[in-house]
Amino acid sequence: MNYYSISSISTVFILLILFQFNPIKSYSQYGRVFDEMILSSEILDMDRKYAVYLPPDYESSSRKYPVLYLLHGYSDNQTGWVQFGEVKFIADQAIAEGSATSMIIVMPDADTNVIGYVNTIDEQWLYEDFFFEEFIPHIEKTFRVKPEKGYRAIAGLSMGGGGSLIYALHRPDLFIACAPLSGWFGATKIEELEVSLQNAGIEYDPEKLEPYFNHYNPFKLIEETSTSELNKVSYYIDCGDDDFLFEGNSMLHIALRKKGVNHEFRVRNGGHTWTYWRESLPEVLHFVSQRFRRF
Repeated sequence: MNYYSISSISTVFILLILFQFNPIKSYSQYGRVFDEMILSSEILDMDRKYAVYLPPDYESSSRKYPVLYLLHGYSDNQTGWVQFGEVKFIADQAIAEGSATSMIIVMPDADTNVIGYVNTIDEQWLYEDFFFEEFIPHIEKTFRVKPEKGYRAIAGLSMGGGGSLIYALHRPDLFIACAPLSGWFGATKIEELEVSLQNAGIEYDPEKLEPYFNHYNPFKLIEETSTSELNKVSYYIDCGDDDFLFEGNSMLHIALRKKGVNHEFRVRNGGHTWTYWRESLPEVLHFVSQRFRRF
């Protein structure tokens, strides 16, 4: 072998090494997050913010993607999962490792005016109506989202965990999977709801109290819904053993088990913290991806 052949081989080898570590190539391995997206809502009569994670191959492809609606907890907003939950880093890693499929993750804001994901009893704030009638259609019009139930999932932490559960119980025709993390499920008794409404200064028709309670109490909904209907959604429940909401999450597991509903229940070491939820998110992404891949 002459000098020029050896030199050529060395040059090719060096170029291969440089190409492998080229930051331009590596950039395509990362998704993008936009956390100041805005939707003008007629139902709520105001602009609503949301954040969205787009997977690494979104801009280089023309295909449609499954979607996960990821709800924040009390005192957070649409940036909670972005800033503290590290959704971009975790999703990028899960997709790169193959434990999760490429998906769009949407994070709405439920921290303006009235906090929470439900309609109020006086019907002055209809957040649930907004979510189903305006928000989901807006997402499916704005992004390349697969609009079928088999490619739509919902999850959330704490208040968002309770919201995700209620949404899945109300609309099992829309979600293939639901993953409440450290879920807060609201008042456990009508008397508790009555006191909270009085403390908030909300006026309401007393005859609406019990129907409203039943409509937003997951245990009542599970009790009154058929097993076949409940099994239209795959549930993943996760709560730390030191979490102050551990009892309610354990009761949810027991209620689903007694009803014969297929679900996963996870208890790990930890409390009501972002450290715990960051560790939960990869498992949620894997769980919903398995459901997406069935279709």
